[in-house]
Amino acid sequence: VSSSHPPAPAGRAGGACTSTLLKVLYADERVPEEDLSFTQVLEQMRRHLKEGGYSQIPQLTSMNPIDVEAKFDLVPETATGVRRAVMIGINYVGDEPGELSGCWNDVLNMKKYIMDVHGFEEDNIVVLMDDGENTEPTRENIIEAYRTVVAHSEEGDAIFLHYSGHGTKLRDDDSDEADGYDEALVPRDFQENGMIRDDDLYEILVKDLADGVHLVSLMDCCHSGTIMDLPYIFKGDGEMGEMILDPDMNLDAFIEQITGKLIEFLQSRFS
Repeated sequence: VSSSHPPAPAGRAGGACTSTLLKVLYADERVPEEDLSFTQVLEQMRRHLKEGGYSQIPQLTSMNPIDVEAKFDLVPETATGVRRAVMIGINYVGDEPGELSGCWNDVLNMKKYIMDVHGFEEDNIVVLMDDGENTEPTRENIIEAYRTVVAHSEEGDAIFLHYSGHGTKLRDDDSDEADGYDEALVPRDFQENGMIRDDDLYEILVKDLADGVHLVSLMDCCHSGTIMDLPYIFKGDGEMGEMILDPDMNLDAFIEQITGKLIEFLQSRFS
């Protein structure tokens, strides 16, 4: 996220990733005339970012391999239930260094898009921003919002998560990262209560997600490419043609996580 950014579609300054995605999907508040594939969306984002002087390469991770030539959609046709969203924008007002300027606008712009285009309703959208008006994006409040949206969702529902703020890397504390580092979100009260590690996000958002719930997460922050700890990856660099297993993932640790979830599921069914 940076204050020097491509113009935001709704006329408000925003972060590079969010505003670039909306530039592709919702320029001038209009959707593209033709459907775009995952590959086309990510490669168009990369082109816009490069033109704006950014070095980021957009990437997509998933629990299961996605056909990246299929139609890009935040909500698939099979998700016919309730559509819920948790949207977080943190400007870190008063922090020096570290204050950002576009994260609230990222949330407002993306919220308008999901309501106008994907039919999300106001009552099913939870917003956390450090603007003095919305729920404060503290570590506890963010985790609670994530736990709640997962707990309330069932088969056929769709969840959209959006985070715009700082991201960071921390020394891995449980040996499940091949590079020795955890990726982490930086809540507003990080100095007092710490970060939200990728391990936390996996436990809350992935491990506890009901079968048949479709979840998409847009993390507009540094070190966010693999922050959900998902095994398949696709980079919009113009070179990859399909999703592959992330070569940097500690697959032994991931299999251990999956096995643990399976055991818990079996115990719950047969105990």
